[in-house]
Amino acid sequence: MEAEPIDGFINLLKPPGVSSSGAVTLVKRTLGKKAGHAGTLDPEAAGVLPVMVGKASRLFDVLVDKEKEYLVEIAFGLSTDTQDAQGKITARAPSIPSLSALRAVIPRFVGAIAQVPPAYSAIKIQGQPAYALSRKGKETERAARNVRIDSIEIVEQMSIDSMLMRVRCGKGVYMRSLCFDLGETLQCPAHMRFLLRTRSGFFTIDQSNTLEEFQKHAASLLIPIDAPITHLPTARVSSACVQQIRSGGAMTSFEFIDEQAYQGGITRVYCGDSFAGLARWKDDALRFQAMLMEDTTNA
Repeated sequence: MEAEPIDGFINLLKPPGVSSSGAVTLVKRTLGKKAGHAGTLDPEAAGVLPVMVGKASRLFDVLVDKEKEYLVEIAFGLSTDTQDAQGKITARAPSIPSLSALRAVIPRFVGAIAQVPPAYSAIKIQGQPAYALSRKGKETERAARNVRIDSIEIVEQMSIDSMLMRVRCGKGVYMRSLCFDLGETLQCPAHMRFLLRTRSGFFTIDQSNTLEEFQKHAASLLIPIDAPITHLPTARVSSACVQQIRSGGAMTSFEFIDEQAYQGGITRVYCGDSFAGLARWKDDALRFQAMLMEDTTNA
């Protein structure tokens, strides 16, 4: 008897000192399936790392735009070449900005802002990651990118020189750059001392699993492939249409369809009770963007 397909998500709690790719490799080796992460975390950072297993990788584009939430400790008094606590010190300052001074500049960083990625980041420059060039001692010119920060809240003062902040934002925001830029605005060197991602879209830290828990329970922790995308509109076709669905045919007849589906956005498609994939309304029909049911017509 064939084993049931393993497709879905693992909500990992990545510890510091483990790279995102290293955590994904553990999932691949344990489950014997292809896997990838939906949004990397720096090796020294901890927190939520959604891992896509099997066909779940086809949903990547509808996951990466989701909201992120971080707890980040900003430390004042020195800056580093990596903008975190692991780098070489590049500047020092004897005085530390007050809590009121930090509160005063925070609003400048909320909303749509331009942010320059760190020199030690995976941003590609002439085909090479910026961190690879930086490690070779090469200067890198990194263009500012438009990103979105929804809120920055000061949680508490951690030590005489640092504050813990809660940041909610969209994709592509670097917490290291945020700490550095806050320091620049306050005219005091600063870096990121600690980072914990507490949310990545659907995936939250209270529902995450340590690497040890995952190794112990493995596939039983798999989150259904459609669970993180329930915010999308739905269309349902009869299970009698399974062969049409599996061959990727356009759909014009439905048992049910949300009105929003007609607006051309991504829609979840179900064939009977089975999740079939993602589609868009185009030319008077729903047409698949990501097919998740196998074509068995030639089997």
